[in-house]
Amino acid sequence: MTFETSNVSEPWPQLQLESVIGFNGHVISGLRVHPDREHLIYPLGSTVILKRIKDDKQEFLQGHTNNVSCVSVSRSGSYIASGQLNFMGFKAPIIIWDFAQRREYTQMVLHNSKVEALSFSPHDKYLVSLGGQDDGRIVVWNIETKQAICGSPASAQSAGHCLTVHFSNTNDNVFVSAGSETLRVWELDVHNRKIRPTECQTGKLRRIVNCVEISEDDQFIYCGTTSGDIMKINLERRLMADCGPLKTKYSQGVNVLRALKSGDLLVGSGSGTFSLCSKTNFKTLKQVQLEKGVTSIALRGEGQQFFAGTEAGQIYSFSYDDFKAELISTSHTSPVNEVAMCFGTSELFATCSAEDIRVWHIHKPKELLRITVPNMTCNAVDFMVDGHSIISAWNDGKIRLFAPESGRLMILIPNAHRMGVTAIAGTRSCRRIVSGGGEGRVCVWELQPHGHKLLDTMKEHKATVTCIKIKSNDKVCVTASEDGSCVIWDIERFKSLRLLLANTMFRSVCYHPEEYQIITGGRDGLITYFDVCDGETIRNIAGSPSGAAINAIDISQDGRHFVTGGDEKIVKVWDFMEGDVTHVGVAHGGSVTSVKLCCNNSTLISTSADGAIFRWRFPHPPSSS
Repeated sequence: MTFETSNVSEPWPQLQLESVIGFNGHVISGLRVHPDREHLIYPLGSTVILKRIKDDKQEFLQGHTNNVSCVSVSRSGSYIASGQLNFMGFKAPIIIWDFAQRREYTQMVLHNSKVEALSFSPHDKYLVSLGGQDDGRIVVWNIETKQAICGSPASAQSAGHCLTVHFSNTNDNVFVSAGSETLRVWELDVHNRKIRPTECQTGKLRRIVNCVEISEDDQFIYCGTTSGDIMKINLERRLMADCGPLKTKYSQGVNVLRALKSGDLLVGSGSGTFSLCSKTNFKTLKQVQLEKGVTSIALRGEGQQFFAGTEAGQIYSFSYDDFKAELISTSHTSPVNEVAMCFGTSELFATCSAEDIRVWHIHKPKELLRITVPNMTCNAVDFMVDGHSIISAWNDGKIRLFAPESGRLMILIPNAHRMGVTAIAGTRSCRRIVSGGGEGRVCVWELQPHGHKLLDTMKEHKATVTCIKIKSNDKVCVTASEDGSCVIWDIERFKSLRLLLANTMFRSVCYHPEEYQIITGGRDGLITYFDVCDGETIRNIAGSPSGAAINAIDISQDGRHFVTGGDEKIVKVWDFMEGDVTHVGVAHGGSVTSVKLCCNNSTLISTSADGAIFRWRFPHPPSSS
């Protein structure tokens, strides 16, 4: 047995990202429309996505090392700025991107842990940035020199945390900050390198301000609050002019505001109501209910069309005239537990998550089918080889088979496992299913024309079965478990053939195409090769320099390369014989939960705990031998 560590100092080549499915609806005002009116801009994980509106073509700005926390676009459209989260005690960088070149213009580092908000000055001279709670500073940057001009604590010591900043629409030297019982207008003195705040007077009102919008003529500041009302402040006099609506406030607070040319306001609330309200008395003129809280509103052009993003990971399109919501983008919002490829085709794949299974077209990242089981979580999903059914494992202990075109429930196997079904696989003959449960049992089921039959239950594991793979002859399978064992089973005689042990909690297992070896990944971050015949360990490779868990493994059809993903949030492609990394994919904002290679070895799909789905170009063409 050998133990090997891949060279972590090597700058590995990057995987090419081809498309993504996902939208982080938890970034306030993260959805933007570029001034060219042709592109949507939004973050997902550590990537900023540029999506062309007319044909959904995607481009990617990659350079952040952790989740993007805020996005801003300059008035001219020349620049995009994005800030990120980082670990406690580490600096959180801001990246300004050159939109025309689609590349990094500069990177600026001063804030600790998180960049809370960003805003460009109206003539692209300056960028103002706000640090998170662990930082609490406002910094003004000169875009031309790429240097900080000055900074200041965002709030007075007696006030709470600052949550947002917004530049004036006409004056490069005036901006507004707001947050918990703080609302300030700042004036920039470039000559003396200082910013000077003036407190806005709101009388007896004490509010936590979520968002700020300034009227086009810079006459008024509109502040959306957690209390569900909107404060109207005279910018020049720093005095409150109005507050409303008086009777029916916005449920769960006002998350986002946008002012139209007419002066009326678009309002997005935490309860999912999207409203057009009057500029005079905040009376609701039009309203529509969306799924979950509205966190972004983006105007296209003069405001005849606008887009709304929600916490449900969905993007809607509206026109001003009819004010009807058209759903243009959907995504998972909870962890994607598994991805499955349709056998023999590289066109379709399925993902499973809390409450639903979704089927996607691989080249047009759009949802083709959604199968929902309310209040249940789908732990595993797979296509039967003939493509006639989708088999799925659920936490209520049931196995469900669905028709892949209609989503119709074909077969329901109740009480399959006492502590939920956690893993599932189908044989190539499409006559049997092997399932694993939270209690450690492995069951073999026979599918019949009008039902099902339990053939046998095999007990060897002491903990949750996490992964099942069946050999091509349909006679043998291997199961991985959190008890630190992998078991090779004879599924015709229903007995164990080999017991493979390691000091870890196995998360994933995979047969080499020639089926003489298996590779495993687990909580200890090791990739282990086992010999199928004698069950001996052949080699151990450190899959992650930090020891982060390996959650998923898949291997190419020629057996020359395999792919891993885990808590490190990085997708890695490995050379099977050498045991070295050949390429890495850095874009996920959460732990990688599943990886799958298409049957033609040209495309790689990875999913993560934040609900994102990424499609990468696989860098190694299929072997001709």
